[in-house]
Amino acid sequence: MSTQTTAHNGATTHELGDWRDATRVFLQPIAAPSILGLFGFAGATFMVAAHLAHWYGDALSLNYIWPFAATFGGIAQFAAALWGYRARDGLATAMHGMWGAFWMGFGILFLLNTLHAITVPTGQFVPFGYWFVVLAVITGLGAIAALGESLGFFAVLSPLAVGSAFVAIGYLTGVGGWLQAGGWVLLASSWIATYVASALMMASTFGRTILPLGKYRRAANVPGEKFVRPLEFELGEPGVKQGQ
Repeated sequence: MSTQTTAHNGATTHELGDWRDATRVFLQPIAAPSILGLFGFAGATFMVAAHLAHWYGDALSLNYIWPFAATFGGIAQFAAALWGYRARDGLATAMHGMWGAFWMGFGILFLLNTLHAITVPTGQFVPFGYWFVVLAVITGLGAIAALGESLGFFAVLSPLAVGSAFVAIGYLTGVGGWLQAGGWVLLASSWIATYVASALMMASTFGRTILPLGKYRRAANVPGEKFVRPLEFELGEPGVKQGQ
């Protein structure tokens, strides 16, 4: 028995050595994808929500907003979702991917309206209302999931879900008051998203907390604290050192 055990351990050690010799580690650090994603979301949402809240414009204004919304909130945010996937961040992948796709769809809809291929109704618009029903439900689930990671993301997603629900009711019923109320709530979400994105960006450039991030670690919410200690080579080995 002793001889068999020794032989087995020897084989295991040999296999482990072969595994280590054959293993190569390739590090490809990326910046926090939600810096881009949240800024893209905030910009597109602010422009459309301000219109819904009657801050400016008329029904034709959306014909001039959609290029910005489709690129800033659509393409940029969808790219952030793909990088969120590489960062193994399921929440960022789901939320940026879904909202990025929405803003691209929004752009296509109003492009067709601008080209007079279709006519977007100015009052009750039931199919469009159901777009926001879907957004409200999935965003609400994302807000619940965010509680496991960050109060900052929860603060972005919870009013976003509520605002989407208000807008859904507005388009389903044709009652303008719901649209205006939804616009105000969505504006709040865009402002919080701007703050969270700014906090993440400053933490990246300064290497320490500047604005509280809303995470559960104390160091992430105390200005001056270093809440992440990246593993990197001091001399800046390409592909390993954090930053550009």
